[in-house]
Parts: sequence; C-alpha cells; structure tokens
Amino acid sequence: MNALDLAPSAHPTIAFIGGGNMASALIGGLLKTGRPAASVLVLDPGATQREKLQADFGVRTLAAADGSLREAAVVVWAVKPQLFKEAAAPCAAHIGGALQFSVMAGIRCASIAAAIGAEAGSARIVRSMPNTPALIGRGIAGLFATAAVQPAERTLVEQLLAPTGQTMWVAAEADLDAVTALSGSGPAYVFHFVEAMMDAAAAMGLTPEQGKRLALATFDGAAALAAQSDEPPSVLRERVTSKGGTTYAALESMRADGVHAAIVRAVRAAQQRAKELGDEFGS
Repeated sequence: MNALDLAPSAHPTIAFIGGGNMASALIGGLLKTGRPAASVLVLDPGATQREKLQADFGVRTLAAADGSLREAAVVVWAVKPQLFKEAAAPCAAHIGGALQFSVMAGIRCASIAAAIGAEAGSARIVRSMPNTPALIGRGIAGLFATAAVQPAERTLVEQLLAPTGQTMWVAAEADLDAVTALSGSGPAYVFHFVEAMMDAAAAMGLTPEQGKRLALATFDGAAALAAQSDEPPSVLRERVTSKGGTTYAALESMRADGVHAAIVRAVRAAQQRAKELGDEFGS
C-alpha cells in the first residue's frame, strides 16, 4: 500500500484488535475528529464489549478474524501482551499489507513481525507506550517506528493519538522501556504521592475531601507551572524553599529518608521489568 493512500481525508479503515479501555479512548477521539464510524472495525471476542462499542460509537465489530480485516490500512494492536500471539494467529493471513500500530507494553517489533508472517526488515510497525491520562485526553505516548514506516504513516499515527494527548518519538526501540518506566507507569507514582499527602492531611486534622482537593490542585498547578516555565524544576523548587522555612523542613526530611534516590531506583526497576517482559513475550 502506498503511504499516500493513508491520507486522513480518505478515511481508510482502521482495525482494532482488542476493544478495551485504550482502544475505546482512541476510537472516541477518532470519531470526535469527524471520522465516520463505518471506517472503524473492532475485533473483540467478548460479546458484552462488542455491544458496548456498538452502542457507544456505532462502529463495526467482529467476534473473530475474517476477510473484512483486509480492508484495514492500519491495524491497532490493543490486546493484553500475554494474549498477543493467540490473537495474532487468526489475523495474520488478512493484515500483512497494513501498517501495524501497537499500544501493547513489552511486545517488540520483531515479535509483531514474526506473528503476522512479515520480514522484520521490511515490516511497517509503530510501537507506542501511552499512559492512562490518555483516557481524558491528557496523556503522553512514546513512539518508535521501524525503518520501513513512511513519513505519511508517522503522521497518521500522530493524528490517531492526537485526541489522547501528546506524542514523543524515540530513536531506538529500547528507549520505550525507559518511556514505560517514566510515563507509562508514572501516573501510579503520582497517585501514590497523592495518597501519602492525603494521609498527612488526615493526620493533621483535615477531612479526606480537603486533603484530596489540596493535593490534586497542588500537583495540577505545579505541573502546569513547570510546563510553562523556561526554568528547570530545580530552580522552581529553590524558589519555593526558604532556608529554615516550612518547605525547607519538608525537603530536608525527604533528603534524610533518601526519597530522591528511592524514586530513581523505582523508575529504574520499572525499566528493568519492561525489558524482562519484552524478553519474555518475544520468546
């Protein structure tokens, strides 16, 4: 298929293998941009999920792979990584000419190429590592493309992800393990910190609702300030920290407890686990 055939105005068929939360987020975003529901095809073995997708979006659905998958210019892999090989086997005969776009953690391009019967060197595959804020349009997704992917296809992937938030390309596939550790798993780190702040609020006599509101507004505002500032977070932190003041006391306590180093170790542990999962799923 010529990359020019993927022009968004042509509304090429996009087939989703798996119709869960991430697929639903992508589908909802696509339809909001004016793409017709008839151009979206979703394969999901679960009758309840198919009925929900039809009710929510009006898209076409399949219970099992068949020749209609041959219409797809793009195949979006949105199944759980451990189910990928099982899901790919009946699809392989129908999707070889499509751009393969994966939102699965840990499944490497070589494994995707092998599962669909494509040559690793010529396979057109884009891997993405999104995160859960994509469900409200505030996510960020790391992207890696094989050499065979054309510029127009990269653009199409960016347009597909645009309603879910930001995108960032990386040069090496191994970098996606770092993206997974930092932003893919990152929302859980934020939630964990918010939980701790809420516990502290309760210990100081505030209500759970007050603690939650204060913690979430603080994270939201601080992140927005850092995003809009030309200065690094370290400088912004120093500006809030007067020696001998309340912030200084808190940060000194964190330093004594090794919080900074613990966060770095935690993120590196997530990176290592992402690599291990890639080794496991690729075997």
